[in-house]
Amino acid sequence: MSAPRSRKPAAAAPAPNPVQKPLDAVDREILAELVRDGRLPNNVLAERLGIAPSTCLLRTQNLVKRGVIRGFRADVDHAKVGAGLQAMASVRVRPGARGGLMELGRRLAHEPGVLNVYFVAGAFDFLVHVAASDTEGLRNFVTQNLSSRPETESTQTSLVFEHFPGAGILL
Repeated sequence: MSAPRSRKPAAAAPAPNPVQKPLDAVDREILAELVRDGRLPNNVLAERLGIAPSTCLLRTQNLVKRGVIRGFRADVDHAKVGAGLQAMASVRVRPGARGGLMELGRRLAHEPGVLNVYFVAGAFDFLVHVAASDTEGLRNFVTQNLSSRPETESTQTSLVFEHFPGAGILL
């Protein structure tokens, strides 16, 4: 009696190509226009670029699908919603707590009043951009959410007097 034939394992599906198509000039023009005005209607965007609306829509959808465009957001005037005081709080984490840096950053990002959290190199580990109603609200945020945490070694808070938006992405 002969040994049974061994079955070849089924060939695995080819892995998706991790190399994405580079952005071309039209993609970059779409991005530049949408950075200036994320609410720009597709037909206006297409007209500005001199391409068909259907082409413009497909390209914009492709930029979203590829993760180049991560979302469309409202630019809120924080003073008009009662949070006119902004600050950058620098946070240094204790050496023994460094294993949980990313978890801490994600947790801070979900605290009320936090606009952005930046994991940075240098003397501090995080810059936390916060909006508060007044100095008491800012003090409460810093003492309750930053300096009282066991993983925090130190904090330094700088008030934001004025914000000057940048020109956008380098295309």
